[in-house]
Amino acid sequence: MTERKSAAEIRKGEQRVMILSEADVERFIAPRALLDGLREGFRQVARGEVQLPPRPEISVPGKGFMLSMPAWRAGGPMMVKMVNVFEGNLELDLPNHLATIVLFDEATGATRCIMDGTYITGVRTAASAVVSVEVLAREDARVATIVGAGVQGREHLGLLPLVRDFDRIYVTSLEHEDAVRLAATCPVAEAVEDVEGAVRASDVVCLASHSYAPVIDSGWVREGTHVSSVGYAPPQGELPVELIRRGRLFVEDRCAFEPVPVGCAELAGLNPDRGTVLGEALLRSDRPRRDPREITVYKAMGIAMEDLVAARLAYDGAVAAGHGTAAVF
Repeated sequence: MTERKSAAEIRKGEQRVMILSEADVERFIAPRALLDGLREGFRQVARGEVQLPPRPEISVPGKGFMLSMPAWRAGGPMMVKMVNVFEGNLELDLPNHLATIVLFDEATGATRCIMDGTYITGVRTAASAVVSVEVLAREDARVATIVGAGVQGREHLGLLPLVRDFDRIYVTSLEHEDAVRLAATCPVAEAVEDVEGAVRASDVVCLASHSYAPVIDSGWVREGTHVSSVGYAPPQGELPVELIRRGRLFVEDRCAFEPVPVGCAELAGLNPDRGTVLGEALLRSDRPRRDPREITVYKAMGIAMEDLVAARLAYDGAVAAGHGTAAVF
């Protein structure tokens, strides 16, 4: 019989930890699987099956900020994502959103995997908005507009054709050349400079900017349109508040109405009763739209459930393929 050691005699020692690069992560996240996983993730949030503590922020004056986003659901590892938003990075040829994700064993708390979270942050944000398109846009939606030609514009453009058979996707940007280059990557996309005209012609409008002020006018949005917004830029943000009042609002979680950085700047001061949690709506119906004429609005703040879903896809795929770099930790 082995003699029991005291706590003072036990050390962690060397443990092997999987390391996944940005390329590894992208390889193992299948877009359709991500959309399906997020839709179920929204249901799990509504059922209270996912722990999502409020995210704290560290601010570096004049530079940027870091958010810490933990999440866990039974049957898998605990997760923490650290995401750093530093606008000046673009001048250094770095993404302005940099993130790292760590997975911890749910039985022991030991570190299981460290992976790049930069790609995940971009794709899960767009994918969550595209889930809202899939379940809220009219079935006959054929024209979409993406406002923004950065990372979110790119990810939206790649995912939107998976949920509707769009005849045309307009791409707009403050820098028209950026829209031209992005539109060239998709056969049904077209770069346009007339934002108002594009929005007025669209069945789906995806706001994907980093604007500190509304990028469209509420009056441009016609009846029956679905609008999604993923931008996070306090104190105002990209989504006009008047459009929220005109439409039926959907959010990821009630926390969306809390002050930033937990909640959304555009929802500040609004009664939380104005919003419907998307997962709660999905528990009642796979197609929550009530009327073909209503305007539906999905405002995202980004919740850690989305990172957890994407990270699990990457990790499980890497394990199944016997892939990933092992490091001693």
